[in-house]
Amino acid sequence: MATPRFFNFFNGNSHQNSSSSNPIREHLVTRPDDLKHGFANSVSVFLQRFMSGKKIDGGSRTEEEEKVYSWLYALAKSDKDLVFEYVRSTERGLSFTEAERRLKENGPNVPVEYRFPSWWHLLWTAFFHPFNIILIVLSALSYLASDNPNGCIMLVLVFISVSLRFYQEYGSSKAAMKLSELVRCPVKVQRCAGRVVQTELIVQVDQRDIVPGDIIIFEPGDLFPGDVRLLTSKHLVVSQSSLTGESGVTEKTADIKEDPSTPLLDLKNICFMGTSVVSGCGTGLIVSTGSKTYMSTMFSNIGKQKPLDYFEKGVRRISYVLIAVMLMLPLIVNTSLAKGALAMARDRCIVKSLTAIRDMGSMDILCIDKTGTLTMNRAIMVNHLDSWGLPKEKVLRFAFLNAYFKTEQKYPLDDAILAYVYTNGYRFQPSKWKKIDEIPFDFTRRRVSVILETESNPKEDSYQSLERFVVTKGALEEIINLCCFIDHIDQDAITTFSLEDQQRILNMGEELSYEGLRVIGVAVKRLQRKTSEGSIDSDEAIESEMIFLGLITFFDPPKDSAKQALWRLAEKGVKAKVLTGDSLSLAVKVCQEVGIRTTHVITGPDLELLDQDLFHETVKGATVLARLTPTQKLRVVQSLQMVGNHVVGFLGDGINDSLALDAANVGISVDSGVSVAKDFADIILLEKDLNVLVAGVERGRLTFANTMKYIKMSVIANVGSVLSILIATLFLRYEPLTPRQLITQNFLYNFGQIVIPWDKVEEDYVKTPQSFSRKGLPMFILWNAPVCTLCDLVTLLFVYFYYRAYTANDARFFHSAWFTEGLLMQTLIIHLIRTEKIPFIQEVASWPVICSTVIVSAIGIAIPFTPIGKVMDFVRLPFSYYGFLVVLFIGYFSVGQVVKRIYILIYHKWL
Repeated sequence: MATPRFFNFFNGNSHQNSSSSNPIREHLVTRPDDLKHGFANSVSVFLQRFMSGKKIDGGSRTEEEEKVYSWLYALAKSDKDLVFEYVRSTERGLSFTEAERRLKENGPNVPVEYRFPSWWHLLWTAFFHPFNIILIVLSALSYLASDNPNGCIMLVLVFISVSLRFYQEYGSSKAAMKLSELVRCPVKVQRCAGRVVQTELIVQVDQRDIVPGDIIIFEPGDLFPGDVRLLTSKHLVVSQSSLTGESGVTEKTADIKEDPSTPLLDLKNICFMGTSVVSGCGTGLIVSTGSKTYMSTMFSNIGKQKPLDYFEKGVRRISYVLIAVMLMLPLIVNTSLAKGALAMARDRCIVKSLTAIRDMGSMDILCIDKTGTLTMNRAIMVNHLDSWGLPKEKVLRFAFLNAYFKTEQKYPLDDAILAYVYTNGYRFQPSKWKKIDEIPFDFTRRRVSVILETESNPKEDSYQSLERFVVTKGALEEIINLCCFIDHIDQDAITTFSLEDQQRILNMGEELSYEGLRVIGVAVKRLQRKTSEGSIDSDEAIESEMIFLGLITFFDPPKDSAKQALWRLAEKGVKAKVLTGDSLSLAVKVCQEVGIRTTHVITGPDLELLDQDLFHETVKGATVLARLTPTQKLRVVQSLQMVGNHVVGFLGDGINDSLALDAANVGISVDSGVSVAKDFADIILLEKDLNVLVAGVERGRLTFANTMKYIKMSVIANVGSVLSILIATLFLRYEPLTPRQLITQNFLYNFGQIVIPWDKVEEDYVKTPQSFSRKGLPMFILWNAPVCTLCDLVTLLFVYFYYRAYTANDARFFHSAWFTEGLLMQTLIIHLIRTEKIPFIQEVASWPVICSTVIVSAIGIAIPFTPIGKVMDFVRLPFSYYGFLVVLFIGYFSVGQVVKRIYILIYHKWL
């Protein structure tokens, strides 16, 4: 991936001299000369900020932000012809050659927050660590005191620390880069080709290859790949929640000149990178890409981060307390998360955010959409019925015309209608029809209309003889609300749509839904030519006083694997809630077939009638929530999080799921989902199979358990060691260990814990959701750290009295004994902490942990007998001392097991 170019804003291409003729562009092309030395300048700026202790002024915009604001306002208040001149493009689009040249010049279209750090940045981060700085300072003091061996050892430790951290983070970064390559976001782009006669072509281009000057074609569900000046628009509604954080939507239009006083995000003819199309369609001119977009300048200052959860806050506090833990804790956590991510990748599951793996281990509620998750997402058309439930070809004909001429976004239901018509031999002759206009589908109206025109032919039925009419299909309730008349197809008559007719049709729809069928309504209306040529403000008038024709039914069979997967999730303490836009009766039928309880159900309209307290109480108990709008799905997720204190996962793949995906603790989408859903998701499934999520939950809890093992083990060992050293220093006439010996002991102990991510976890632990408790950790330390201190003090008394190590002349012997005992105890403590059961008897660690224990223990025992021991001022220990250690550790495990059982009886939890 190319190095980001943060400062060559709106750089010229082969026509650079043209920029001088335009004062706006001349202002924007200027680049600061004092920022051209990448690494050296970044280090200088960092040191200046670090030494000054001042924060960046938040009251004024940076120079880069001012350029972006000026550029976008200049485009918003300009004519379209002038806009093309600004970006040096044409109405036909860029040629392939020019687009390739601009891509090389500007670099990939990647926003700041998605760029992976370079190797030198990772190396600098690994080096600039408090533990390393302290060692370097101590090493310098050692050299000044002529203690060269001690200083050399500390520098070696710095080298090993930096190397290990760099190797792990660089490997994780490369793995994440490879996984990100699997997620592509194609964009429809208009390019021109031909040397003599140029022809416009519509091609699919990856988002990273979009350049300024490209003309893009967008429809519902698409993400804007850069900052865009609209050229054409039709009923365009855009979600800017990725920039504003608000769940509302914004109408956009191309046919307007904006005023400079309009707030930037309120500009009607400008769409921003990262925002998404909710409904409507159009074309736009890319004016900014990559780091030159508004989104990138915003995130370059503040970063895109979710608030720290309790787990991260706890980890951060522990890291500040113990410097030794700071060295290894990120390594252990990152190794566990990276291991889980790679394992999930083998299960065809892409992890965009490593922390999502851990959150999956804490997840206790999974909200899922019905379509494609519980069902096959392969709609099969079953029947076409009139208002009395009889199959009528006329209903099918108009449903076919709607699906055939609808162009803005095809859905599975449209494909099912077309497939039914073609495979059953119907010939509706769409060539005799001409599309005039289209009112696109959105999730508030829940319907789509097409305006068609045909030649007058009085011999045909009354509708076909009309010059122009509108055909609407959509949710049955919405279609009924639009109609004032009903077609008696057998009698060739149209009568008033009575309340009895409405109730009969609704009852019929409910019965079909209870049979597992999805039902949509079809309606038509004759149009006057002046109405159809009206503005977009006449859409409401067009879709009114319509004639109800009938119903179309579909079947989407439940997945065989869904019932088993939901049962496995329930076994692990994850409750499933269905949040769908479909009818309640259909959702209930599907849920019953896959084993989801349907005793507590509710619809979106009913939720709107509840007050706040009753809303939260209803959401808490409901298992099926139907006919939900995107905003209602968002409210349900937020209610479960804030009021219910749940860790919520959300699985969805549609435009209507994007708000809930962004708000959930774990957003999950599928590779076949729309771009905006994949953008907001933390995890992307390459297959729509809930069993993959079950494996993800297990891996999340495994990661959480191994991380907690290291945290609690390290804190106990270090706190116990600190207390022991403090008491020994007061009791003895010399220090119990020299700094060099203490650092070596701590390094060997931490080195042996690198294999913890490969340890296994008890089956009982992964059966329930796990969460980090800030109050639980201090109590865990208070109960278990004194056991470690007790063993150290027993060793102190034994060496002091049995071997009579009274004076400073005996210090080398005491150092050797204390070093060996401390290292062995800290190495063996993992086996006591990692399980609720009796270690080595009821539960045995994984073979990597066993091997690590044996190797580190062997090194600790052997060091006093080696030349390295002489360098560190150790002496050989008598074999009687090792016999004492065997007795000591048997006592340690016995006392520790008793304390463990008492702790579990009181707090009902161990890790």
